[in-house]
Amino acid sequence: MTLRERILVERVQKHRDEKAFEEIMRMYQHKVYNLVYRMIGNADEAEEIAQEVFVTVWKAIDGFRGDAKFSTWLYRISANHCKNRMKYLGRRSYNATGELNEATEREAASAAPTSLRPHVDGPEAVLEGIELERAVQDGIAQLDEDHRALVVLRDVEDLSYEEIAKVTGLELGTVKSRLHRARLQLKDFLARLLK
Repeated sequence: MTLRERILVERVQKHRDEKAFEEIMRMYQHKVYNLVYRMIGNADEAEEIAQEVFVTVWKAIDGFRGDAKFSTWLYRISANHCKNRMKYLGRRSYNATGELNEATEREAASAAPTSLRPHVDGPEAVLEGIELERAVQDGIAQLDEDHRALVVLRDVEDLSYEEIAKVTGLELGTVKSRLHRARLQLKDFLARLLK
């Protein structure tokens, strides 16, 4: 945790400082939204869940002890909100292959891992990048929620295996083996789709 984060968190914990909390939100709102969007696959749901995450953080910040990085704690709350929403939506036969709108496409393409982004030389390359992002998002949406969370946390958000273990509450070996299986499933999906 950076010194700035520590100061902001302490101000919120000790004084319920709303300006400090707003700064924390500004620091993390895009990361939380991107994480939630990639797990849920729907922009409207992601926006609503991201707001709920920050409400939860405001209410529960006194419980943050600093044992892990603040971002790890925040991602754990985000992942839990996503799992709860997916269970809720699953009971209503919701399909998590949400449509990418224009603004979301631009944000998702810029947030995609560099290994997924094509070298952009013109409009055709941009279109290929958007199509690849859609294919990857569709593939991620096909994974079960536990595998989806692992792929998003590791390959999109670039968290370490140790951080993922803290976020998910899984053992390190379990994280690695499930992530391996999830990547294989995603690879198979993309291979069938891009034939």
